[in-house]
Amino acid sequence: MSSSPASGTVVRNAASTPPRTALIGGTSLLESPCFRHAGRQKVVTAYGEVELVVRGELIFLQRHGLESYTPPHRIDHRAHIAALHAAGVKRILAVGSVGSLRPEIAPGSVLFPDDFYAPHLAISFFEDARGHRTPGFDRPWREQLLTVWRQQGLPTPPVDGGVYWQTIGPRFETPAEVRAHQPMAHLVGMTLAAECILAGEMEIPYAALCMVDNYANGITDAPLTYAAFKEQVRANEERLVKNVDALLTALA
Repeated sequence: MSSSPASGTVVRNAASTPPRTALIGGTSLLESPCFRHAGRQKVVTAYGEVELVVRGELIFLQRHGLESYTPPHRIDHRAHIAALHAAGVKRILAVGSVGSLRPEIAPGSVLFPDDFYAPHLAISFFEDARGHRTPGFDRPWREQLLTVWRQQGLPTPPVDGGVYWQTIGPRFETPAEVRAHQPMAHLVGMTLAAECILAGEMEIPYAALCMVDNYANGITDAPLTYAAFKEQVRANEERLVKNVDALLTALA
């Protein structure tokens, strides 16, 4: 493999100054005032073409795709991080929908994780010793986000710290799986650890904001269904967009 595995070619708006901060998230964030009237930019990488939403110094990457939905286990994380690297991104804020493994972390909570659990992940840009590195959320960037959030007095107080457990997906976890991981994790999702590992390999500071959209399977007596999950996602969307928009505006 070449020495620059994430190298890519910007094939649109190549002459413009590359945005510095990237937001990775879902469809609802496209409605943020930061991106509602933004343009699009295609980046060709060694792993495929990625389309980014661009407004000035901000980039938005819809991890599930802009034109059609890609489920978590089919997302090409290497293409995504390679595209952001090629576009000149210097820091990444990722927003992830998560399930809570703890009764005290209720749906509607916002949490900035400080560690993750994903021993099954074998993902890297490299096929040599460069992959032997210690991954993790970037501490200074994460602290900056928490500080700005608090300074803005946003209505949802953030939970500072917690362990994110990444599963393969696309299915939800069984109650037995949830019980087995409760001693070591607070949240469960399907994407953030993979992104974090690859961003670290490209030396791009990466921090995550987790929106708790449901209790994990078996945490409460209420059955976990996809319909109930989507209903809670919709209930959280407006508040999430407002919070993220205020955070990005303050950072800019």
